[in-house]
Amino acid sequence: MINHVKQFILLFISFSLSHVLWASVFNLPSDPHESLIGQNPDKPLLVYAKDEDTLLDIARQYNIGQNEILLVNPKVDRWMPGSKVPIFIPTSRILPDTPRQGVTLNLPEYRLYYFPSDKQTVVTHPVSIGRQDWNTPLGKTRIITKKANPTWTPPESIKKEHAEKGEPLPDVVPAGADNPLGLFALRLGIPGYLIHGTNKPFGVGMRVSHGCVRMYPEDIEKLFPEVRVGMPVYIVNQPVKVGWWHKKIYIEVHPQLEGEELPYDELYEKTMTLIKEAFFKHNYQQELVVEADALRQALEKKNGIPTAITQAVVDSIDPVDELF
Repeated sequence: MINHVKQFILLFISFSLSHVLWASVFNLPSDPHESLIGQNPDKPLLVYAKDEDTLLDIARQYNIGQNEILLVNPKVDRWMPGSKVPIFIPTSRILPDTPRQGVTLNLPEYRLYYFPSDKQTVVTHPVSIGRQDWNTPLGKTRIITKKANPTWTPPESIKKEHAEKGEPLPDVVPAGADNPLGLFALRLGIPGYLIHGTNKPFGVGMRVSHGCVRMYPEDIEKLFPEVRVGMPVYIVNQPVKVGWWHKKIYIEVHPQLEGEELPYDELYEKTMTLIKEAFFKHNYQQELVVEADALRQALEKKNGIPTAITQAVVDSIDPVDELF
């Protein structure tokens, strides 16, 4: 047994250093009521920085964004983490509350979810979204065109902004590595908005765009041939996600978007509503007790790590009364 474990660890490390496909592709839960994907959420991956690493290098290697790696490593310097400094890497997520089809973008999470037609897996990647004065719009839309090697025609508003900074833009930016759209672009049904690559990958996982959704170049290259024109795209704002895993309810809390922060009491009430909805949807006939400390810590930390906030107890007569 020990030898098998050692072999698995060596294979895991080797695979991780190559490009960690496991961090992008997950099996969907076999139980449709469950929504937690990935490894055991109570055991995030621990890696160690090398002398030449920045925290952003490590984030890109493990297919997570800048915001995400900073949230789970708040005391680590992003530019000089230091040799052999332990770095935590999230290995699990709760799926957003959307149909498991097409593409979902959860803005506070800075993350995209793509559901292949096999209905057995989900692919997820970090993204950048629009700045506070250039919000990425919410709602259901679809992919209307796909373009490899796109040119970029900057709108007048962006040309004006760059001109005021002394950085004038041409009427058309040619295709190529220096194009802000990268090498692949997916145009959405919302006029003027795209999912595309970028020539500034360190900004992935932040609120830095003019409303479009940016992806690491290697991620959009993989996603581009998979998605099809007409595929639905759900753009949502879900800073708190709730889901079932192994007969427990977990929550995953991300910071709310700037300008939309709620007082703790309001956030708590909204979260309890989500927990109640998850409980009734599952219709699981066991007694469940909310662990107040775990719930409070998750709402205060907002670090994006799925956290168990209930314990399952068998032989309940009236689970609704016990939970609420």
